[in-house]
Amino acid sequence: MTIDLLLFLTLALVAVATALGMVTSKNTVYSALFLVLNFATVAVFYILLGAPFIAMSQITVYAGAIMVLFLFVIMLLGTERLNSANILPWQRPLAIILAVILTVEAGYLLIFKSNPTAMVNAPDASINTIGSLQSLGMALFTDYLLPFEATSILLLVAMVGAIILSKQDKNEKGGAK
Repeated sequence: MTIDLLLFLTLALVAVATALGMVTSKNTVYSALFLVLNFATVAVFYILLGAPFIAMSQITVYAGAIMVLFLFVIMLLGTERLNSANILPWQRPLAIILAVILTVEAGYLLIFKSNPTAMVNAPDASINTIGSLQSLGMALFTDYLLPFEATSILLLVAMVGAIILSKQDKNEKGGAK
C-alpha cells in the first residue's frame, strides 16, 4: 500500500464522516463547521491531484467567505438549534424516497454507464496555458462574466433577505409584548 493510497483513504474517510456529521447534527453551527472541515478535505484532494489554485480557491471562497456568510446568517436568525416542532410530517418520507432514488441512479450509472478501461489521453504540451491563472481570469471575466455577476447578485440578495427576515422576526416579538 503506497503512501498516496493511504492518504487518499484517510481523507476519504474524513470527508464522508464530516458529511455525515453535517447532515445528522441537530446544531446548525456544528453542521456549518462540519461543512468547513469537509471543504478543507476536498481542498487537500485537489492538492493531491495537482491543482493548487483550485485548492486555494476552495479554501478562500467556500471555507472562508461562504461559510462566514452562513454562520453570520445562522447567528443573525438565531437558529442554532433544530426545533423538532417545525419538522413537517411529510419531510422524512420524502427525504427517504429521494435518497433511494439517488442511490439507485448512482448504482445504475456506476454499473452500466462507466467505462473503467477507457484510456485518458494526456494534454498536449503545446496547450499548457489552459490551466494558467491568466487564461482562467480572462475566461472568467469575458466568457463567464454574466454567471459570475449573477452569482454575486444572488449572494447579495440572500444576505439582504436573511437580514429582512430577522428584522421582521424581532419586530413581531417586540410588538407582541
